[in-house]
Amino acid sequence: MPFTDDDPRGAGLTAALMPMIFGGIFPALILGGVFPGHRGLRIRLTGALLFSAVAGAAVAAVLQFGTHSIDGNYGLTALGVILGMAAMSTTLLGLQALLGMGGFALGGALMMLLGNPLSGLATGPHWLPNGWATIGQLLPPGASGSLLRTNAFFDGAGAGLPALVLTAWVVIGVTFVLLADRRGRRSTAPGSEAATGSGRADLSHPEYVTP
Repeated sequence: MPFTDDDPRGAGLTAALMPMIFGGIFPALILGGVFPGHRGLRIRLTGALLFSAVAGAAVAAVLQFGTHSIDGNYGLTALGVILGMAAMSTTLLGLQALLGMGGFALGGALMMLLGNPLSGLATGPHWLPNGWATIGQLLPPGASGSLLRTNAFFDGAGAGLPALVLTAWVVIGVTFVLLADRRGRRSTAPGSEAATGSGRADLSHPEYVTP
């Protein structure tokens, strides 16, 4: 893969994965504290998607126009970065909504401790052992790195699989959010156990655990 003349070692491309990962972690963490509980669930989801759009476009702009680490179609590259951030943020948000902070910690560890080293962004996934390379490309960081690389240097050739993987993670994350929303509605419905008795919601419920 030929890197640009301004970044012949591809340092900017390698460093891009960490902002993408943190761009998925921070929205779920911060929005969960600002808009806790069931009532803030949809606001958190909307905020995470909006943050992914803004931050993804900004990361792509820095890589292309700031450090000149990539070239190609900026719009295509930005869409790929946005999709990658959305996949990570919605997954973490869904795990947090469904399982509380334990779910958030599990998702964060999956992205940072497993997804990051197995992404293969620095050298390409083909340099990793076969089994680990496959796992890495099925996780959001690896799929995000592959999508960024193919959009930035190969005009989107081969972008179908990583884009499909990231879309699947977005669907999983949104599904978790919807399940948590449905459970929250049941717990606050008239006649439910949470709405009667003491007259207060069960604060031990994962949805009411704020980071």
